[in-house]
Amino acid sequence: MTSTPPSPDGEHKTPSDKPLGRMLPMGAAALALWYLLYSQLLPFSEWLTFSLLGLDPTSHLGLAIQFFVYDTPKVLLLLTLVVFAVGILRSFVTVARTRQVLAGRQAMGNVLAALLGVVTPFCSCSAVPLFIGFMTAGVPLGVTFSFLISAPMVNEIALVLLFGLLGWKVAALYFVTGLGIAIVSGWVMGRMNLEPYVEDWVMQIRAGEAAAPDESMTVRDRVEYALDSVRDIVGRVWKFIILGIAAGAGIHGYVPDGYLAGIMGESAWWSVPMSVVIGIPMYSNAAGIVPVVEALLGKGAALGTVLAFMMSVIALSFPEMVILRKVLKPRLIAIFVGVVGTGILLVGYLFNTII
Repeated sequence: MTSTPPSPDGEHKTPSDKPLGRMLPMGAAALALWYLLYSQLLPFSEWLTFSLLGLDPTSHLGLAIQFFVYDTPKVLLLLTLVVFAVGILRSFVTVARTRQVLAGRQAMGNVLAALLGVVTPFCSCSAVPLFIGFMTAGVPLGVTFSFLISAPMVNEIALVLLFGLLGWKVAALYFVTGLGIAIVSGWVMGRMNLEPYVEDWVMQIRAGEAAAPDESMTVRDRVEYALDSVRDIVGRVWKFIILGIAAGAGIHGYVPDGYLAGIMGESAWWSVPMSVVIGIPMYSNAAGIVPVVEALLGKGAALGTVLAFMMSVIALSFPEMVILRKVLKPRLIAIFVGVVGTGILLVGYLFNTII
């Protein structure tokens, strides 16, 4: 039986050290390639749509095609990176350990998840990959919903634009109320025992995570484990992602801002629920919807009505629901829409009352 030869510094190298030395440069190169691809998506989508295909940048079709070409690989790239990273983490931390750490701390988990959502500049569809990663890692359902709500609803770009257009008081109220909706909605949903309405394949992944002692896994084992997660999860949801973004692209290209301003130009008791109903089928991020907010206010709509519309567009978009359908059963999606929609209605009426 031969012993492991000593290294020049006198220490013995174990077999698991050799793959690490090779895989770190490969991992760095893969991450650099991912970043290069991600950073070129916008110029590529504009070149393909407006230069190669020759579509008019101001036309409905041109805007829709460019949006689809840009957003589809963006969301798929984000999903791949997030699922791979979560897979690596899961190889160290089992679901049982995660639940043990979070036991009795779900309220704090809702707060932390909502704050994490604030600092991640994701639209509703882009936030779904991280939501899926949280779900499959065994993070409590209510905590994941706090992130899913706050990520698109409240971000630094929207706050800056609202501050510039409407002043710091409106921006601060928007931040507090948006964060409050995310925390409270997630907390409420976390206590409704909704796990049976998560799709079975997600729960099977959770159940399977109790396997494999971390100490026995080599670096190669962990990478292969994470790649298996990517193949499994991305392979299940990519069709729904494309379908959802296609719906969002059509809305983005063919629903003009002036149409919205025309039907929301008056303030009435029914304007808040109507604004929520109108906003749900649409798709935009917070930064993209702020100019619409300015136009609606210029038409005389009440501030609470406009903010309710804004929140419904970015937190309850139809394309987001299409993607979530692969992860959540229809009843849970309906509960999610109902709980968040109720919070948005309350915010709209609150703003209309105090401002």
